[in-house]
Amino acid sequence: MSVSGGAYPPFLSIKLALLFALAVSIALAASAQTQDKTITFDDLVSSAEQWAQDNLDEDALRVLQQTDREKVRKILADFQKQFRGEYVIDLAGLKDVANAVIPILEQYDETVPYALWIKIHLDDLEVADELRLIIPPPKPQPGQSPRPAPNPPPQKAREIWITRFAERPYPENARPYLTKLKSVFASEHVPRELVWIAEVESSFDPRVRSPAGAAGLFQLMPATAKHYGLSTAWPWDQRLNPQTSARAAAQYLHYLHAHFNDWRLALAAYNAGEGTVQDLLTRQKAHSYDGIARRLPAETQLYVPKVEATLLRREGLKLTQLR
Repeated sequence: MSVSGGAYPPFLSIKLALLFALAVSIALAASAQTQDKTITFDDLVSSAEQWAQDNLDEDALRVLQQTDREKVRKILADFQKQFRGEYVIDLAGLKDVANAVIPILEQYDETVPYALWIKIHLDDLEVADELRLIIPPPKPQPGQSPRPAPNPPPQKAREIWITRFAERPYPENARPYLTKLKSVFASEHVPRELVWIAEVESSFDPRVRSPAGAAGLFQLMPATAKHYGLSTAWPWDQRLNPQTSARAAAQYLHYLHAHFNDWRLALAAYNAGEGTVQDLLTRQKAHSYDGIARRLPAETQLYVPKVEATLLRREGLKLTQLR
């Protein structure tokens, strides 16, 4: 375990910083509400507490003081809640919270994986903020609560991600893995170019762990990993092995593409879950990603075009060109 020094003892620095982060989080949550209701500390705690208890890794958070651990759990739970929420624009309000909590999580080896996950998603928050500036809010209606800003058209999200990736440098973390991972994908009859999903999921850093419990280069959830034969028990979590996790991810992608017969829908299902995508297709009587995009979770609305932009930047290919 490593702890960085500072002007205050480590436990006090954590406490002060987390109190600040929570204050920002509460203020931002209040400003993002669509109803005339003041959000209190108790509101934030009650909305996040049960989810945090069910999902966050206590072994990773045990290194923090008890009070600080509870605050970290609630902040991470709020992140996950917003990413799984309905509205992309709401994610813009998490930027300040993210930048405040990352240094806290980086102070301990056990919580670095969560810091890495937040760092990877910083550009999602920036894109959400960019969209906030170009999508006009709905006109207020007399006697009605303000409505949330509409979600972006999928083509607009694609354009923004392509622009952001146009000059993004090659990720050095990818170099040790690419050749072997492409071979694994090809052996599972999945386009080898899709290994670049790992840049979006983890920046090719196997240490990354999400608040929901996903881990490894391809951010496999425990249930998915187990379904494809991987052990997730510490210390033999095979999701942390690049090649075994790549094989499971490729098998899952192969299954999803066979089911939906469309790579955008397959990627949406990889991120949001097969059931979420299928239910939306059925309810909307749609047959394409664009037909359901604006009703997918906020994270997924950003994830699919981000993968598309990554593939275009790294391989010069569109999803429709994959074979």
